[in-house]
Amino acid sequence: MLEAAAPDEKARGFHVHLEDADIAALMQVLLTSDRRIQQLNLSVGSVWIKRQGTEQAPWWVKLQSLLGSALPYKFLKPSPILTPAAMMAREKRRMIEFGEKGFPVPDIIYASETAIVLGDVGPTVQRILKSKIRAGDVDHDALLVDCAAAIGDLHAAGLCHGRPHVRDFFLRDGRIGFMDFEEEPQAVMPIETAQARDIWLLFLPLTNLAQHGRQTLDAAYRAWASRAPKAAIAELHRLVRVLGRFLPLARLIGRVQMGSDLQRFIEATDYLKNAVETEAAG
Repeated sequence: MLEAAAPDEKARGFHVHLEDADIAALMQVLLTSDRRIQQLNLSVGSVWIKRQGTEQAPWWVKLQSLLGSALPYKFLKPSPILTPAAMMAREKRRMIEFGEKGFPVPDIIYASETAIVLGDVGPTVQRILKSKIRAGDVDHDALLVDCAAAIGDLHAAGLCHGRPHVRDFFLRDGRIGFMDFEEEPQAVMPIETAQARDIWLLFLPLTNLAQHGRQTLDAAYRAWASRAPKAAIAELHRLVRVLGRFLPLARLIGRVQMGSDLQRFIEATDYLKNAVETEAAG
């Protein structure tokens, strides 16, 4: 059953904007559909329904959990696999926490134990970047740097995203906003390790998206490092030093079969490894 926001919850990210007819339409969709992500057009505009418990944990999460328990590297540990109700509570709690610290997040309209209804945030940064490429806009890479800077601001505020990707970012009043808080790595590792993991994960797509290559990546790294806590930067040094040991094997595999994920791993890890070594030498 859906619950309307209580008055004290409105200050924590809950906003009720729906008319009676909208609520009736929303209830009908919630009762008759089990799609994990669903858009619904109402009189006030689009809203998004997100459900937990409709999918099994992917095999790679279970493999990551196995590797994380077998190897002495905390950054490999996946977020805890929870019940659908606990997963929804975690995402809602993290969304409110980000909003309370001043970061743009989707408006929470209604919530239940296994579903949440969010206001539309417009196109994701990923879609905006694609439209900039089609239009030939010269500020395409500047948006990538803004993403890295926004992650640095998160880390400076004592937060981490857990799964940062341009498809999980949006723009609101010129600021990068965040959504999809399904992971909470700081529950299984120190916050500085989770933050180092954040920036490494962000650079996986950035190395592929940057139109100006090293120039953009350097600017993105500086934007993050100038904001991030020193502990997170030090942890990134350790993280890429460990991952760098796997680069020769990854390149060897790539000679036979270079998939896009492997290529991103090689390019992001190699770049960050060189970046932190240059920074340390400087």
